[in-house]
Amino acid sequence: MSDAEPRLVMLIDDEPAQSRLISAIAARDGWRTVVAGDAETAIATLGTREGMQLSAILLDQWVPGDDACELIQELKERRPALPILMLTASASPLLAVEAMRAGASDYLVKPVSPDRLMEALRAVTRREAPRDELAPLTEKMSASLDFDAMIGTAPTFRTALAQAAKAARGHTHSLIEGESGTGKEMLMRAMHAASPRSKAPLRIINVASVPQNSLESVLFGHEPNAFPGAFDRQIGAMQHCDGGTLVLDEVDRIARPLQARLAEALETAIIRPVGAAHGFRVDVRILSANNRSLEALVEAGQFDKALAEKLGTTRIALPPLRERTGDIPALARHFLSRIGEQPGLRHLTASESALALLGAYDWPGNVRQLQSVLFRAAVYCEGNTLTAQSFPQLSEMLGEQDVVDGSHMHEGAGVMLYTEDGNLRPLEEIEADVIRLAIGHYRGRMTEVARRLGIGRSTLYRKLSDLGIDNAA
Repeated sequence: MSDAEPRLVMLIDDEPAQSRLISAIAARDGWRTVVAGDAETAIATLGTREGMQLSAILLDQWVPGDDACELIQELKERRPALPILMLTASASPLLAVEAMRAGASDYLVKPVSPDRLMEALRAVTRREAPRDELAPLTEKMSASLDFDAMIGTAPTFRTALAQAAKAARGHTHSLIEGESGTGKEMLMRAMHAASPRSKAPLRIINVASVPQNSLESVLFGHEPNAFPGAFDRQIGAMQHCDGGTLVLDEVDRIARPLQARLAEALETAIIRPVGAAHGFRVDVRILSANNRSLEALVEAGQFDKALAEKLGTTRIALPPLRERTGDIPALARHFLSRIGEQPGLRHLTASESALALLGAYDWPGNVRQLQSVLFRAAVYCEGNTLTAQSFPQLSEMLGEQDVVDGSHMHEGAGVMLYTEDGNLRPLEEIEADVIRLAIGHYRGRMTEVARRLGIGRSTLYRKLSDLGIDNAA
């Protein structure tokens, strides 16, 4: 199939309205959809000419009901390389675990937004790389809402958190910039929760997922008969969030004419619904996020300067994970602790080999991708500890030499300074970890360990005894 031809996805769904909606969403991203109303039709379709051209399968769990995992297994037996995404109304992580163990590549909770659906389809069908292990998953765990859940000690990251905490206490608009997956939405939720507006309404809008011809109405509302199809009055997000917080993600996707109107509304604090003769005053704080620098877009003439200045009264830059790889051990342990609380999963630890491997990867999907990789590994782990063997594709990509010789090994991998709630660990525990790391690094040569730690051999052995450390660690 050439790049110019539409990719083909099979939707297993017996609901005509939902089938039409998903087909329309997929078509906007260059997909053609073939619909199967039941499991038998879906299996039969695999053997047809169209079935041979499929790039993915979307399965609504409601169609086979309790037998969804059995159907996934049968589809995978017939077409092992074909990715399957399951749609379900259940938010149960247990069902996600069972579906993935049966062979599903991802698990989407309905109603799924268009951008989430397309992101998931792109991830499982991307041609260059990612194999399933490294493909980002739709979030399976609810996001935490406080700053203590933002794990990391890297100076750039702590600076960003300090800026956000200070801004949260005020009322000015704030702009969070950073690559996809760095935690921008999580940070904005934490800012709202820590702000004087925490009891007031919060609404989150991903601009990219809203049709441009509808965005003005979504933000400002509209009066009846304001445009064809506007039969009723609609309250806009800015009015809904009066006294509260409006979060705008991917803010650069706002069309230029609407950018100017939004800038004027922020300047005057007055909004006027589409079709209304008069406006009214609102008090709304906007937290916006973007993957690209708004300042650079303004200089390139691609974004309204006045709006960028209004949104960016406070600017916060979240660093990518590759610039704070020393935080990976703490992040990994934090995520594994949260993953272990999910039904169907258990608490796991990560070995030094696993942490070294994770620290050697550059994580283009950032923290969100790290969480996805750990979730997948936990789903399939049969023991109590994740090792380098728990990440076979990552090991294959990096190679043992890259992991051993990489500079990431010198960033304190395996020594965590903070507990999962963001507090410092006891000094005795940190000291024990450092000694274990030194013994492993210098292959048990205790004279060298003592010399590198700057203590005598007798002192080292006394510490081993006091801390309960086996010198073969």
